[in-house]
Amino acid sequence: MKLLTSLFAGLLFGLGMAISGMVDPARVTGFLDLAGAWDPSLAFVMGGALLVFMPGYVLLVKSRRHSVLGEPIAAVPDPKLDRRLIGGAALFGIGWGLVGICPGPALSLISSGQPMIMLFIAAMVAGILLFDRGLAKVLARGKDKVRQSHTA
Repeated sequence: MKLLTSLFAGLLFGLGMAISGMVDPARVTGFLDLAGAWDPSLAFVMGGALLVFMPGYVLLVKSRRHSVLGEPIAAVPDPKLDRRLIGGAALFGIGWGLVGICPGPALSLISSGQPMIMLFIAAMVAGILLFDRGLAKVLARGKDKVRQSHTA
């Protein structure tokens, strides 16, 4: 049931991205081009999503400890503004601005078979694997060394 729910949520997300036109890189770069022909449609899509999400979250999710399917709902960690968050946000924003695609719409566009989309997804997967297999371990070792120096 969990797999079917995940599949439904992903299909609903992809359908929403396609209907709203947010899988079109030109529309996204038009939103990011404040000095040129600015296209505010992305702001309306995000605002509309928040208007639907927030009441449901506050009324149905925030006070629950388990999902409707019985899975535990992970606690939201305390927000912490650090170098990793700022660096990751900057890298995401630069990539989004350069190409006009973020990971969600990129996955929605796989079926298009466009070479640019396939290259983007390959680069995204390579970046995830590079971080997961290498950089995450290096950062974890660095944190351990910092903790050890503070406890010594």
